[in-house]
Amino acid sequence: MSLATHYYLCALNLLDRFAPALPPLLLRLVLAWEFGEAGYEKLTGTNWFADLTFPFPFDLLPAEVSWQMATWFELGGAVALILGLATRFFSISLIILTIVAIASVHWPEHWSTLSELATGYRIVDEEGDGFGNYKLPLIYLIMLLPLLFGGAGKLSFDHWIRQKYGK
Repeated sequence: MSLATHYYLCALNLLDRFAPALPPLLLRLVLAWEFGEAGYEKLTGTNWFADLTFPFPFDLLPAEVSWQMATWFELGGAVALILGLATRFFSISLIILTIVAIASVHWPEHWSTLSELATGYRIVDEEGDGFGNYKLPLIYLIMLLPLLFGGAGKLSFDHWIRQKYGK
């Protein structure tokens, strides 16, 4: 075996050792920051949900209830993600919250072709242009999927609970 092959295999072994712990932790921390920031803005801000049209069945709730639910799921989800506690529950909760946000806030107002829909795949929303801005929420959705399907990783309370109390 050549020296380069040896170092390559050692590097792969090192990456394999960190894989169950580091990537899920980093995903949890970035998502916790983003959802925590959004929740804090709602907690300290003014309720603008009354100006939105929510998809069914979320349109059945009063705007104040939706505002409070979004606020506390974002804040509670952020804390849970940091701790790695009930990660799959909060991942699916935040996925649902994000889908509702995309449908009611970030989705283009009118589109009839895929190219018009693709115009909304951006982070900045130009006020009043109607093209939407669903890129960032879509990225959050994709980032939540490994946590939903794979769990919080080894550096989490979920892992500790599973180790202590079994599967």
